[in-house]
Amino acid sequence: MGYKSVIKKLLPLSLFKKIEPMGHLVEAITINAANGFPLRGLKVIGVTGTNGKTSTSFMIHKMLTEAGYNAGLMTTVAYGVGKNITPQIAHMTSVSVPLLLKRVKAMKAQGMDWLVLETTSHALAQYRTWGVSYSIAVMTNITHEHLDYHGTFERYLSAKKMLFEQTNRNKKGLRAGVVNAEDPAAQSFADAIAHPITYGQGHGDLQATKIVLSPSGSQYTAVIGQDTYRITCRLPGSFNVSNSLAAVGVGRILGLSQEQIEHGIAALDGVEGRMTRIDDGQPFDVIVDFAHTPDSFEKLFKDLKPVVKGKLICLFGSAGRRDEAKRAVQGQLAGEYCDEVILTEEDDRDIDGHEILSQIAAGAKEAGKKLNENLFLILDRTEAIKFALGRAKAGDTVLLLGKGHEKTIERADGEHPWNEIETTHNLLK
Repeated sequence: MGYKSVIKKLLPLSLFKKIEPMGHLVEAITINAANGFPLRGLKVIGVTGTNGKTSTSFMIHKMLTEAGYNAGLMTTVAYGVGKNITPQIAHMTSVSVPLLLKRVKAMKAQGMDWLVLETTSHALAQYRTWGVSYSIAVMTNITHEHLDYHGTFERYLSAKKMLFEQTNRNKKGLRAGVVNAEDPAAQSFADAIAHPITYGQGHGDLQATKIVLSPSGSQYTAVIGQDTYRITCRLPGSFNVSNSLAAVGVGRILGLSQEQIEHGIAALDGVEGRMTRIDDGQPFDVIVDFAHTPDSFEKLFKDLKPVVKGKLICLFGSAGRRDEAKRAVQGQLAGEYCDEVILTEEDDRDIDGHEILSQIAAGAKEAGKKLNENLFLILDRTEAIKFALGRAKAGDTVLLLGKGHEKTIERADGEHPWNEIETTHNLLK
């Protein structure tokens, strides 16, 4: 049993929660000192938010790489320098302090000049990024997520804002922020940074206009002051218009040319498990996406519903030992927008999977779905995907949500190998 577990058993929970952050801070400082403070002087772009962090990070990294920078990347999906990117296996966006420092050392040895670091609320609250010299902070959006850990939305919001506060304390950095103007918390984040740029589809300093959406992505004109950029984003969805707009803001702050910004964003043709289309010649569409929050569900469904020719069939679950409050909300959203809803496992861990499915199903039933008619509960994920594909006819669209890029699935007896894209290919064949 670790020392934290011992302290937690000895102290009242309320007191433990008060002193826990200080324990994380001491641990971070100690580990950094033992490793010679490898984060010092590193130029970092931090990307935080509930949804869109990974896609935005990939766009920024691609833009920098195409512009000639030897840029590093650390995200939920992958990490590495330049074009030498390695898949991320662990179910953790911001890794532990020792692993972060180990990877930073290896990246610096490859001559990395900038690091694009996807930064979570957990990492910020637990001081896992202590010592990181953020120069630019990016906020994509703040919506319902991780309240199982933070307790309240206000504490979750405060944890996210720590990225901007940490960036603003970096006197040798740019102290710049890129903030989604359409988020209710936008002003609070903009006020926390010396040099903010706000962005949005119709709001903010940097705006997307003349937006044309297609199944393969979007094209639009980005306008800020007297400057315009003709942006082609190859990641589909209106939410990726916003994500790419954030990348434009970072490019401007770094002084990239119009050509470098436009070319860099257009050069990214996909992110594993983010709106990934699977085509094995079947007469219906299959899309794998990591969406696992109410906000990401609603945005995704709103984008797809008008363009789906046939039925919209969605499959998803909800992780055990995570935010329970979102389950019924996700079920209701799926019930409202999708023609058929299939509920299955999604890292149930040691929580009863059938109970999780019943909590989600309650929301879907509230939206009018009927069990075994257009609402189905199949706990085994492979069987559930097989069932979903079997329900699809020509013109339909099947959405497989929640696992995306992840390479394991967590059950009561531990982690098991999992690859949603590969599994789906095999079932289609």
